[in-house]
Amino acid sequence: MRYALWIAQGLLALTFLFAGGSKFVMTVEEMNQGSTIQLPGLFLRFIGTCEVLGGLAMVLPGLLKIRTGLTPLATAGLVIIMIGATWITLAEGMAFIALIPFTAGVLAAFVAYGRWRVLPLKSY
Repeated sequence: MRYALWIAQGLLALTFLFAGGSKFVMTVEEMNQGSTIQLPGLFLRFIGTCEVLGGLAMVLPGLLKIRTGLTPLATAGLVIIMIGATWITLAEGMAFIALIPFTAGVLAAFVAYGRWRVLPLKSY
């Protein structure tokens, strides 16, 4: 279980760091291109910030053995973001594409529960 949690944390951290970082590199017009639901730029930047911080908080506390209780909290926050992403993708009529944020959300929920109840990280 320990290996499964660390693999999931690593993959999710890379995913969220990439997704959040791209929200700072791309323009608002590029992010809203081809979408029927136009999201405000400040909201997209806020989500990007949450994704980057959540991605970092998913692995750094465990590696540094400092404030390890942040990992399940940050991961639970990312689950909420993925629920919103799934909802928006479904609202745009792209049910098959909605599987991507849904899967990331389920994997994040697995990590949040695993690090909260099953195998919590230890602080020194």
